[in-house]
Amino acid sequence: MKDKGKLVIWPSYIDKSKSRSKGRIISKKKSIKDPQLTEIETAAAKLDLHPEVEADKRYPKSWWEMSGRVLVENIEPKTVTARKIADTIRKIRGDK
Repeated sequence: MKDKGKLVIWPSYIDKSKSRSKGRIISKKKSIKDPQLTEIETAAAKLDLHPEVEADKRYPKSWWEMSGRVLVENIEPKTVTARKIADTIRKIRGDK
């Protein structure tokens, strides 16, 4: 399997506009508005997580949207990694 030993990060995991039932896994306070795959990839690269983008994938809870996903190194729990990626994107954007 290609993604063995990897964590899957879907944009929905860190999207402030999504509810927990729609896939968000971190708090609204820590999440960001409208995350893009390129931003997730850049943030994961800055965190040295060796990201691999798969733009043609669909998140199962919203299968009608072509959201894509990013595979990163499985070093920490998924929520910790997602929180760090969201924080890094916020710093890149210049948000508070």
